[in-house]
Amino acid sequence: MDEQRFADVDNHFDEVLGGPDPILTAALARSEEAGLPPIAISANIGRFLHVLALARGARRVLEIGTLGGYSTIWLARALPSSGLLVTLEYEPLHADIARQNLDAAGVHVPVEIRVGAALETLQALEDAGVDPFDLVFIDADKEPYTEYLDAAVRLSAPGTLIIADNVVRRGTIADGPSDDPQVTGIQRFNAAVATHPGLRASAVLQVVGVKGYDGLAFAVVDDPDAVRVPSDD
Repeated sequence: MDEQRFADVDNHFDEVLGGPDPILTAALARSEEAGLPPIAISANIGRFLHVLALARGARRVLEIGTLGGYSTIWLARALPSSGLLVTLEYEPLHADIARQNLDAAGVHVPVEIRVGAALETLQALEDAGVDPFDLVFIDADKEPYTEYLDAAVRLSAPGTLIIADNVVRRGTIADGPSDDPQVTGIQRFNAAVATHPGLRASAVLQVVGVKGYDGLAFAVVDDPDAVRVPSDD
């Protein structure tokens, strides 16, 4: 099997499970026209996140990495009208396009887009004593994924589901030491997920589709107050 076959199957399920959504299609087109990188999740992964948020019964969602708001729309649609989605984006242009996409989508829950370096924004959320989130989706720059995980745990409650995208990197994470900071960032993250004292369980799912070969990590929070001891890497 080749990557075209994976893409064909992805497209097949996109059609079977509802077909193209004009609102989401327009969001991707608006993002492309604005020059945003074409790295949004696929439609099938969007549906997967939507299902997971529904299954979790999530009311409060934190997203680290907004881009053009494509995944944000999928997650927001899964929340009750009394819910809240907070999404963090470093690039002001990306945040502006995401606002346009969210406005056009007419999502029924409040969405806060906070602009700035995610680690600083996460610390600000923690300092403000915000209520814990039920689900956290991490899909941003890969080098600080481990630090994002630590912050996500602190902003969680027992039972919070943490999901992280791009944790397989076409299999390169299994090749040992790397000169690619994106790969080493994910290797650090995967090791941290496996040993974090605040997590009850974790797993990684390999994924193929229109985006090629990658994967998602899943973890359930047990003790938000447990502190991971940083390694020497």
